[in-house]
Amino acid sequence: MKTELKTNLRAIWGRAYVRVVGGTRELSWIFFEITMPLLTVATYVFVYKALGAPQDYTGFVILGGIMTAYWLNVLWSMASQFYWEKEMGNLELYLIAPISRMSILLGMALGGLFMCTTRAVAILLAGIWLFDVTMIPTSWPLLALVFLLSMAALYGLGMMSSSLFLLFGRDAWQISTLLQEPIYVFSGFYFPIKSFGFTLGAIASLIPLTLGIDAMRQLFFEAGRVHAFLPLWTEILILSVLSVLFLWLANLSLLKMETLGKKEGRLTLRWQ
Repeated sequence: MKTELKTNLRAIWGRAYVRVVGGTRELSWIFFEITMPLLTVATYVFVYKALGAPQDYTGFVILGGIMTAYWLNVLWSMASQFYWEKEMGNLELYLIAPISRMSILLGMALGGLFMCTTRAVAILLAGIWLFDVTMIPTSWPLLALVFLLSMAALYGLGMMSSSLFLLFGRDAWQISTLLQEPIYVFSGFYFPIKSFGFTLGAIASLIPLTLGIDAMRQLFFEAGRVHAFLPLWTEILILSVLSVLFLWLANLSLLKMETLGKKEGRLTLRWQ
């Protein structure tokens, strides 16, 4: 048991290390990963300013722009990961390695989380400086709790999707592209999801970022509490449930994927 735990911890570190170190090797990527989200943020900020919206709405947009980094990391570096590994011929090594497939994805998640957080902090500081927004949470512990639950649920969703995308074969890239913009809308990156109405908002709440962003806005801004979709503690409770649910489904889907590969012997073929 001790040896198995040690092996899985090494696997987690091995997959995280690649992203922690690799994310700083190409400096031009860092520049564009910070600049491009800022351009999108600036667009919505100027729209709100033109409409005479309260200053808190500028904060809404900056906070949403920060969280796009995490969604894109989950979509491209988690959900599609096993598909790209199959294309490069690495999936066979993962399947025969004496480690849990969850440890591989957990390492990817931790490495991606570190990489995204450095970009998110840069976007936050640049947004506050450029648009003169004050963002001081009413409770740092609650903010940390909401963020961690949101990330746990979000990366659990990414782990679960990695198996599904792998089974879809060559359609994984198209699916990733297809999901990108709808998530921007239904997660309420740039506006309160309360404007959807309760039914559509409840459906959108199945995406962890939706409630995570709404809860963080409540902690940062007065307008966030006025336009909240649900009370803060209700959203925290739902995020807790989603975290457990998606991580459980991720483990289930990975076991299913592995069983399918052993039974049919076609999971790692790159012509699929």
